[in-house]
Amino acid sequence: MKLSKPLLIALALLAPQTQALQADFLQAVSVTADRSEGDLQSRTLSYIDNVVVTQGTLRIEADKLTLIATEDKSEQIFVATGNPATYEQVQENGMKAEANALEIRYSVSNRELILIGEAQMSQEGSVVKGSRISYNAEQQKLSAEGSDESQITTIFMPAPKTTTPTENQPIVLPAPELQEQPKSEPKP
Repeated sequence: MKLSKPLLIALALLAPQTQALQADFLQAVSVTADRSEGDLQSRTLSYIDNVVVTQGTLRIEADKLTLIATEDKSEQIFVATGNPATYEQVQENGMKAEANALEIRYSVSNRELILIGEAQMSQEGSVVKGSRISYNAEQQKLSAEGSDESQITTIFMPAPKTTTPTENQPIVLPAPELQEQPKSEPKP
């Protein structure tokens, strides 16, 4: 896949902002749902209706979640589906990253999030949209792909501009507080 120069610039601007809290990855993964079903032979568990996955500040909400584990349980992949499924997580900079897609795949050991179908990831007004978005929190890598019907879209907000007075700009000081003086009585 060939990346265009504008995409590389946009990804460079968005990626540093999306570094997940490292403490999140040391937390236990919790899953709640209305019901669940398991297939021990294929090592899959399914959670259905009102599904919520949490790990520290990471939160995924979905209509259905399938947990796939390797035989030695060294790898667990959560496949969340919804209309859309959603993701949010507080980043190292204190800002919240948010994402949604028809399918969200989360690899616990690789710390990788893959958004598939009407995918969108955003933080502080900056947005990446595509048919597929991959984000690896550990490696700090983000990639986005379009589909045959549409290209990716990236919108990024510039950092807020701070102004400092220059030679031509007057420095404005706050108005002094006026204190009421006691009235003096007129002299006879």
